[in-house]
Amino acid sequence: MTAAGSTDAPRLPWDNPRFRNWIAVVRAERAVVRELAKAIAPLKIGQLDVLMNLYRHPGLSQHDLARRLLVGRSNITMLLPQLESQGLLRRDPDESDRRVLRLYLTEEGETRLMAAMEIYVALLDRVMAQSTPDQCERLGDQMRRISEALKED
Repeated sequence: MTAAGSTDAPRLPWDNPRFRNWIAVVRAERAVVRELAKAIAPLKIGQLDVLMNLYRHPGLSQHDLARRLLVGRSNITMLLPQLESQGLLRRDPDESDRRVLRLYLTEEGETRLMAAMEIYVALLDRVMAQSTPDQCERLGDQMRRISEALKED
């Protein structure tokens, strides 16, 4: 007898509400990312993450930026020259340790970030309008609990 007709067939997760709902979360996140990527082009989402972090934390080192973005330093090393050549950020030597470069947005970088953030906020407002404020809070609380449960030591 085949696995499909067997009573000993492995249990598949399709009917498990936790699996089904997690897949819905993943699909929603991918849909938002896809829409955001189209809306902020030619800026890329990874570049937007860098700009947002430098706006909030001017003067980060490349190492600290990589840690904040949860990526390797090699990823940052590839992104920064692109942003620098576009005139969106600058790298200044640290005054106390010349081996460290501090990262800052340029005026153009801040302008581009603000335009992208306007698009991002409008998209999130549109998406989250599908839920009541209480549902939004509960969703955020749940996602924070999941992040915390999977946080690396």
